[in-house]
Amino acid sequence: MSVPLPKLQQIPHLVASVRDYEPLARERMTAAALAYLSGGAADEVTMRDNEAAFARIKLQPQVLQDLRGGHTQVSLFGQTYPSPLFLAPVAYQKLAHEHGELEAVLGASAMQVGMVVSTQASVTLEEIAAQAATPLWFQLYLQADRDFTAQLIQRAENAGYKAIVLTVDAPLSGLRNREQRSGFSLPLGVSAVNLHGMRLPSMHLVDPSGPLVFGSPLLDTAARWNDIAWIKERTSLPVLLKGILTAADAERALGHGADGIVVSNHGGRVLDGLPATIDVLESIAAVVGGRVPVLMDGGIRRGSDIFKAMALGAQAVLVGRPFAWGLAAAGAVGVSHVAKLLRMELEVTMALMGCRDLANITRAHLSN
Repeated sequence: MSVPLPKLQQIPHLVASVRDYEPLARERMTAAALAYLSGGAADEVTMRDNEAAFARIKLQPQVLQDLRGGHTQVSLFGQTYPSPLFLAPVAYQKLAHEHGELEAVLGASAMQVGMVVSTQASVTLEEIAAQAATPLWFQLYLQADRDFTAQLIQRAENAGYKAIVLTVDAPLSGLRNREQRSGFSLPLGVSAVNLHGMRLPSMHLVDPSGPLVFGSPLLDTAARWNDIAWIKERTSLPVLLKGILTAADAERALGHGADGIVVSNHGGRVLDGLPATIDVLESIAAVVGGRVPVLMDGGIRRGSDIFKAMALGAQAVLVGRPFAWGLAAAGAVGVSHVAKLLRMELEVTMALMGCRDLANITRAHLSN
């Protein structure tokens, strides 16, 4: 078994794009940790298609435009961000770096990138907030212990988080075969520390003659539409729903009071065979019609991908695996460099496409 290499102290010149971080991360993580952070569900078709779908979309530039005063700023929920790029919620970041989320938030702060902190973070949400010099949102998995869930929401609000992002597409974990084959288990010292002290549901005894999953406490207590109102009664923060893939569900979300939509298939980690998020973004943005912000994640590897998402109706994007690779390779420096590369590429794309700000990016900039 190979021993992971030490973290990079400086970024080598060969790192020209975020993809260049993946092999560097691979050399600096255990095989099991890499399988957890990089793998997808089942045959990983959806995970691969998230990236491939961007390549199918072609750009259509508009030349000789006035680019003076150009910028990439976006305003969401009363907060202005230098770019539409956020760090997606990634669990157990101590798998990538010994300081985990504390190192990631340093990198995010250096580039003033918003960060969405996972319920399953390996550092307490208060410690992350104390280290942050950039706005934080809290990603929530609704727990069977509703009293504990209410405390989590209040802890996030008290710590200064700016939004609650409820994940709605994962009532249970996906069948991540790559992770299973690696023999993955959380190493000593890595756990979902924000869930310590929570009452755990009773064990589900499987009857071979009956359902193997249905009837489990996990599914019996999974989030439902009426839980959105329950959450909103317990916080003054905006509540976004992450994991919407259809226009019908987006309309339903708005009817139940959602303050924002995140178009997401969980990075292809929950159910294989789902469409790529960029392929469904336009129809969802159309039905939302600007009533609430629409964000998306899944497959973004270039600043031009961010541009395409903006053209199809997103106000911002979340990036997960690339920043995890940066974290694993070089800690906070790697995270900030990933953000810098993507923002630089976005600005170059905008300039060459004739767009001086995000509002100038329209569907007319895509040829298909």
